[in-house]
Amino acid sequence: MSDVLTVRDVRIQRGARRIVDDVSLDVTRGDVVALMGASGSGKTTILRAIAGLESFATGAIEVAGVRLCANGLPKGKLLRDLHSRVGMVFQFHHLFAHMTALHNVWLAPVHVQGVPRHAAEARARELLALLGVADVAEAMPHELSGGEAQRVAIARALAVDPPLLLMDEPTASLDANRRGELAATLRQLADAGRALLVATHDEDFARTCARRIVRLDAGRLHPGVF
Repeated sequence: MSDVLTVRDVRIQRGARRIVDDVSLDVTRGDVVALMGASGSGKTTILRAIAGLESFATGAIEVAGVRLCANGLPKGKLLRDLHSRVGMVFQFHHLFAHMTALHNVWLAPVHVQGVPRHAAEARARELLALLGVADVAEAMPHELSGGEAQRVAIARALAVDPPLLLMDEPTASLDANRRGELAATLRQLADAGRALLVATHDEDFARTCARRIVRLDAGRLHPGVF
């Protein structure tokens, strides 16, 4: 299978401090890669750079044919193209508090891709049903449990049908049963042809859901540990 994500020799700095140091990795369709490391190791920073939310000093990132270059954030058409190829689920979900779960999911296809609202809403309902939260479609974010909010956030990330899904510490608000359900969901998404990169410090979860584990230590990939 061809690579959906290619990261080559990426270095990210904040002032004189190197947060990520010459990281390279690949993720293909059907792959679930766990990016593991302690808090502060650079996991979230790498995800944010891939999603176009953080600039990097050197190297290159390519997501399904969209190439990001060093020293600047993507803008205009490049940013729109990137948003159609990568979805990110944040650790604390970041659902829009004044919108229902359903509205959170159909918003991007309508405003970013120009999909007619009726079609975007129908697709949003399908995604919520697929993820087992169809019954909370009209609920507000504050009415959702942690697990429900996370599944709505996954549906929102999938609404633009991106080939790459990024997840940041997805088990932070889940109990053991919900972690197992999430691992199964991620494997199903991969089996359907998506590429997933999951940043986590949860060893058991990583071994349950991931087909490959990459470890970070102080911003550098730990050699030979998979």
